Amino acid sequence: MHRSVEETALLGSGSSAAGDPEVIGAETIAAISTPAGEGAIALVRISGPNAISIGGKIFRGKEAPAKFASRLQHLGEVVSESGNLIDQVMMSIHRAPASYTGEDLVEISCHGGTLVTAKILEACLRAGARAARPGEFTERAFLNGKMDLTQAEAVIDLIRARTDLALRSATEQLEGKLGEKIANIRGDLLDLLAHLEAAIDFSEEGIAPDEGDTLRARLDSVRAQIAALLATADHGRILRDGVRVVIYGPTNAGKSSLLNRLLGYERVIVSDTHGTTRDTIEETVNLRGVPVRLLDTAGLRASTSDIEREGIARTEHSLQKADLRLHIVDRTTAPPEQFAQTVDGNEILVLNKSDLAEHPEWKNNNALRISCVTGDGLADLENEILSRISKQNLRPENALAINTRHRDCLRRALEACDRARKSFDETFSPEYLSVDLNEALGAVGEVIGTAGVEQILDSVFGQFCIGK
Repeated sequence: MHRSVEETALLGSGSSAAGDPEVIGAETIAAISTPAGEGAIALVRISGPNAISIGGKIFRGKEAPAKFASRLQHLGEVVSESGNLIDQVMMSIHRAPASYTGEDLVEISCHGGTLVTAKILEACLRAGARAARPGEFTERAFLNGKMDLTQAEAVIDLIRARTDLALRSATEQLEGKLGEKIANIRGDLLDLLAHLEAAIDFSEEGIAPDEGDTLRARLDSVRAQIAALLATADHGRILRDGVRVVIYGPTNAGKSSLLNRLLGYERVIVSDTHGTTRDTIEETVNLRGVPVRLLDTAGLRASTSDIEREGIARTEHSLQKADLRLHIVDRTTAPPEQFAQTVDGNEILVLNKSDLAEHPEWKNNNALRISCVTGDGLADLENEILSRISKQNLRPENALAINTRHRDCLRRALEACDRARKSFDETFSPEYLSVDLNEALGAVGEVIGTAGVEQILDSVFGQFCIGK
């Protein structure tokens, strides 16, 4: 679990963000915040009520860390418990609440060796810190009101971004744009509920809820806002996970050659021998700002080989999960037996080997023609792939998009609002509307972390690396 008893009490009181840092972060934590391996510089972080005193125990320099001005780096040495030199470092102090975590935070920039960073972390732990869990620094930032839950999730999206568009989406979410939209929806729901519950509780005072078109319009406005965010779910999945594009077709049609061409390097062995590819090979390419997961599959044909049959079964399984299918065929030969061109917005027929003479039976087929040898037609294929992706709710001009967790919360919120709308249409009493709108309010609150936090913190912050 990511929460202490004190933290749970805080959340239960209705405050999931602002609070006393020493209550929320009762322990002082430390971790290496840069990737494992060798590098020029590494960063070790300490956060919590005793961070500065722990820094003082291991740092030797002209001035004690307790006297450092915030956010200024100081040259010195980190020493072991016995006083032996570990490394020459730069140390900075970030005092609460003006730090990433909202707590006292110490950052140690040291030489980027695997052993030296491990030794510095060990010194921090021996001086009284506890090893941080994955995502615990960002979790504390959330619990201390430095960011809402959507912004915390944007941190990991920022780290994992593989394209400019994914980076822009994560940056906008980190700036709080998604949280702002959710807060507006939550505010509208609160206004509706306040009026309804006042009418229920103080009916003798003559307070009447909005009636007729006014209430309907306000409720429909909330539903429309939620639906608009839900419509970005596919866009968000594409930005974070990439578009799943499966390359399939008969053996020797040029599937592996096309994968190599789109990647820009020789990833797969290409041979004239039929059935060379026996397994599914996946690579990701940045296609003009869109992450595309390309899957090269085993060629489709009748085979007596158990291994090849297993590869063909995997091809068929991949096709079922594809966002887009590239059906590659050799145009120098007649169409394969039982060939039928699919009229499907999620499939593109590609005739390969345009540098060679085309078989007459392809003459009137309007499929895309390419050559994996010369590169002819590949630009047209990329344009067509992007065009098909755009029809699947990818809108480069709108980088803001929800993730799977947001979608689940907002789906439940919309369903509750729909029930409230039905109660309104059937002229039920305000109590019925209030129950549904309260449910919608709770579901919306889960998105930014103002409700249901205990159930979701572990799953959200467990995705982070240690030290973030």
